[in-house]
Amino acid sequence: MTGWAKKRFWKEATICDQEGGFGVQLDGRLVKTPAKRTLLAPTEACAVAIAQEWQDQPEEIDPSLMPLTRAVNAAIDKVATQFDEVADLTAAYGETDLLCYRATSPAELIARQAEGWDPVLDWAATQFGARLKPTAGIMHIAQDAAALDALRGEVLAKSHYELTALHEMVALTGSLILGLAAFHDFAPVTTIWDLSRIDEAWQEEQWGPDEEAQKITQRKLADFIQAKSFQNLIQRTG
Repeated sequence: MTGWAKKRFWKEATICDQEGGFGVQLDGRLVKTPAKRTLLAPTEACAVAIAQEWQDQPEEIDPSLMPLTRAVNAAIDKVATQFDEVADLTAAYGETDLLCYRATSPAELIARQAEGWDPVLDWAATQFGARLKPTAGIMHIAQDAAALDALRGEVLAKSHYELTALHEMVALTGSLILGLAAFHDFAPVTTIWDLSRIDEAWQEEQWGPDEEAQKITQRKLADFIQAKSFQNLIQRTG
């Protein structure tokens, strides 16, 4: 949101009907994206939440307090204009999915990964007809082309708003399967996040926590939860 006024210049943020969705107005003037397109939310619930972000802004505008605004900006200015590219980047995580590369030792970590990750791989096989194969170690294993095609089709079926949320969840976890699991409510969002951190949690148990690493993890978790919240709002019709 670079280039926008740094000082608050409006008194009231409201929503309005627009072709294809809902706009947000500041004292009656439509909010624009950084690329000067109309900021358009796909649902009324999302528009209301975005308007509230603007209404709650202090006198010195703080973009960090407007995650939904940033998400919609990204969906309109970046994802919609480069949809196939973003979809390909997202789907490509399936080729080297986190859940498919397992520890070779110790036995306790191997068991923990299997207990956490196997049910999600089983779910994806049932849900999408896409069975990914796990392997021990870090050497690349080629996945079944039909399975990857099925997962790519699932990614391509998303709207540009949905793909914005999904891409964020996939990138943060390093797993297309976990991103889709979060998107489709396989488990609570914090449970899915914990599944993406099995290796890190194991290391912390063995060597103790690293304060800086924990801060980074907490920021990523907050972003992950926010991406899921954005998805819920863009799909909420009531």
